[in-house]
Amino acid sequence: MRFGAAIIGVGLFAFVALVGAAFGVDAPFRQHMWVLFFTLSAFAVILMRRTSFAPAAPADPASYMDEPVRYGAIATMFWAVVGLLVGVVVALQLAWPDLNIEPWLNFGRVRPLHTSAVVFAFGGNALIATSLYVVQRTSRARLFGGDLVWFVFWGYQLFIVMAATGYLLGITQSREYAEPEWYVDIWLTLVWVAYLVVFLGTILKRKEPHIYVANWFYLAFIVTIAMLHVVNNLAMPVSLLGSRSYSAFSGVQDALTQWWYGHNAVGFFLTAGFLGMMYYFVPKQADRPVYSYRLSIIHFWALIFLYIWAGPHHLHYTALPDWAQTLGMVFSIMLWMPSWGGMINGLMTLSGAWDKIRTDPIIRMMVAAIAFYGMSTFEGPVMSIKAVNSLSHYTDWTIGHVHSGALGWVGLISFAAIYHMVPKLWGRARLYSDRLVIWHFWLAMIGIVIYAAVMWVSGIMQGLMWREYDAQGFLVYSFAETVAAMFPYYVMRAFGGALYLAGALVMTFNITMTILGHQREEDPIGGASFQPALKPAE
Repeated sequence: MRFGAAIIGVGLFAFVALVGAAFGVDAPFRQHMWVLFFTLSAFAVILMRRTSFAPAAPADPASYMDEPVRYGAIATMFWAVVGLLVGVVVALQLAWPDLNIEPWLNFGRVRPLHTSAVVFAFGGNALIATSLYVVQRTSRARLFGGDLVWFVFWGYQLFIVMAATGYLLGITQSREYAEPEWYVDIWLTLVWVAYLVVFLGTILKRKEPHIYVANWFYLAFIVTIAMLHVVNNLAMPVSLLGSRSYSAFSGVQDALTQWWYGHNAVGFFLTAGFLGMMYYFVPKQADRPVYSYRLSIIHFWALIFLYIWAGPHHLHYTALPDWAQTLGMVFSIMLWMPSWGGMINGLMTLSGAWDKIRTDPIIRMMVAAIAFYGMSTFEGPVMSIKAVNSLSHYTDWTIGHVHSGALGWVGLISFAAIYHMVPKLWGRARLYSDRLVIWHFWLAMIGIVIYAAVMWVSGIMQGLMWREYDAQGFLVYSFAETVAAMFPYYVMRAFGGALYLAGALVMTFNITMTILGHQREEDPIGGASFQPALKPAE
């Protein structure tokens, strides 16, 4: 019955897409509707092949609904590889511009594809999967809404496909973040509201009286991202059968709205959500309670209150009023304190279990992620100071900062959470290979260090070259000369990204073999198998 309803729903959407493909007022819109039509048609075929006319066995209300989480774990790894691969392509395009292939694979279209694939496809699936896993176990309740969670999962995958193909077709709102067009935004809003209903409904039906702090962070992430998405993407379509729309904002209001969105997407999508991940999986993997539950609550409320005001520091030395720039800078500096409080809380959770860094590669990855969180949340406030920002803004220093946080904090804590979940979700005794986790860890760490370090060096060099004047007051270097000077750094950047991608491929193999039920015979890690020869007492 549920499959029949799903097929009817998908069929209706496919018919709407077919109408758009036939009668769209502009060519990009028609092309996008054909993409949607064929995607939905393929999905309908898959649903029909799974249709069963036998009554479905009732779900055990005492059991957790883990099948969507399994799908989410697989989707997370798939989109991680896709997003990182596109990132390496983008880095190579910067070093060798001839790799720009017009029109669909030029830098201007592939760069937002990489950003969205890593942040929203990889990061978003990691957050959805882990939040659904955590909320059930900390609430001791099955997911609310029944099959509504499947709409959330598949609806989000459809959003990713539509956004990605829209970027390649050149269908965006042409703003700072190159957001998808209006009809994709509306679809994501529907999916996100359904996600909120599932998550909040599960909390409300919980059997555990206490709401664990990880769920506070996940809920703040879900609610705030909904608000950011709706406000930032307010637009009026030119036509219901066209891809063009006009933003509700213009000029400096548009800039401020975009950076209110952009910085708080970092704050609530890439920080708050993944802190929820940290507060559950680090104690579970270390088999230790959170170091200070009181500190975790202070961390939550201070972060939530301060982050929302910090966006204007991206608009120093622009038309934004000076008081607003200063306000953003002050709140950014204040953010340093709760951020480091959370870092200390995560690291001190290992009190009494520091030896596990040597014996447990997943703990090692978690500790590295928390360290990168601390480093990034120190560097960000420093870069928000106007005197520092005058050198760093628009340079590759910002790129190094962003990627140390994205690859080091977001990537490593997500990988560690997937490593923790997968054996439990598929009922395996352990991962296929702990040694491959070590390989993944070092490939990722070396890749991050190379990437971030060369971007820091090249960014500072870039900023200094841009503001170098001779005795007559003329610029010493032309812009073309500064670009030429970046070549070796861009090559090293691509190499660092390729190492990080290689680590993700190693993980994909390890996770696949774990799901298939294979186990590799290995000696225990950390010298646990070493038994010194005993000597008789003298």
